[in-house]
Amino acid sequence: MSTPKHFAEKLLQIKALQLNLQKPYTWASGWHSPVYCDNRKVLSYPYVRDFVKSELANMILEHYPDAEVIAGVATAGIPHGVMAADLLKLPFIYVRSKPKEHGMGNQIEGVLEKGQKVVVIEDLISTGKSSLQVVDVLRAEGAEVLGMCGLFTYGFPVAAQAFEKAGLSLHTISDYMALMEVAEEQQIIKSEDKDVLAKWREDPANWQIPA
Repeated sequence: MSTPKHFAEKLLQIKALQLNLQKPYTWASGWHSPVYCDNRKVLSYPYVRDFVKSELANMILEHYPDAEVIAGVATAGIPHGVMAADLLKLPFIYVRSKPKEHGMGNQIEGVLEKGQKVVVIEDLISTGKSSLQVVDVLRAEGAEVLGMCGLFTYGFPVAAQAFEKAGLSLHTISDYMALMEVAEEQQIIKSEDKDVLAKWREDPANWQIPA
């Protein structure tokens, strides 16, 4: 069985995870971050893609054996959700961030029956806000959402609180703490950088770029 560190190593290897304390990245939210995670790159590496597919399927079998439908969060959660659903031979649907502005105006694409047990697949969990909006949409349509599986989480306290409030469990293949361990082992960061990186995770909205 793999560990969170195994996947963190793979993400660093394909440069899906990047660390830069000297020139932090700016997220769409305006937050400054020493870490950038782009799991879409996984799709370009067949062996890493296979690893993710297998890990997600095993995670679903272990934690949500009663799952009847797999739901991907549009757009980044769709390919990973499709692959896991295919391996498990389960129906797949996906949920848009907002209803389509033409045609049927669907927000949920695919076939979902009321009362069906659903597991949501997300690629990356930061604050959890957009991921949990998808859960609200599914619940409003009568689905029983069992939980969420993802590729990577930053482990922000605000996300943990949001998932607890929503009454939803979250499982991911890797996380920020595993990334820090691997980055230190591979000498990508120095031991003195760990405090700075830990402070960012605790309060990313107010984190100041180190002088």
